[in-house]
Amino acid sequence: MISKQVMTSEDAFKALHAAQQEALAHQWAVSIAVCDDGGHLLGFVRMPGANIASATISQSKAATAAQMKRETKGIEEMINGGRFAFLSAPKLEGLLEGGVPVLVNGQCVGAVGVSGVKPGEDAQIAKAAADAVTGGMT
Repeated sequence: MISKQVMTSEDAFKALHAAQQEALAHQWAVSIAVCDDGGHLLGFVRMPGANIASATISQSKAATAAQMKRETKGIEEMINGGRFAFLSAPKLEGLLEGGVPVLVNGQCVGAVGVSGVKPGEDAQIAKAAADAVTGGMT
């Protein structure tokens, strides 16, 4: 048997709170999704003024980051670099920057996806959320 750490609802709330604080500090209206390592939603917030579509996009980014165990920025860059065949990868939809895995001792325990502002800003918020859960340790 292999033991592994898992994200709890408390971890998800901590991540959501940190993400909201980062977004509010910059007056960014975004949607924030937190999922477990399988990409299943643990927590979600759509801040006032956030685009309605950002709700679905943030959840897709979080699920993709968790399932791929890496930031979605790398996936977007790979596709933009010409690996268009990856667009046919089954059940992966959040192929845009803004999804960040939550890594504990090198293991993915979940992910955060953010949508609503510029790609780098989405990622900045998601990283703040992930760091709140891990204390900045990966």
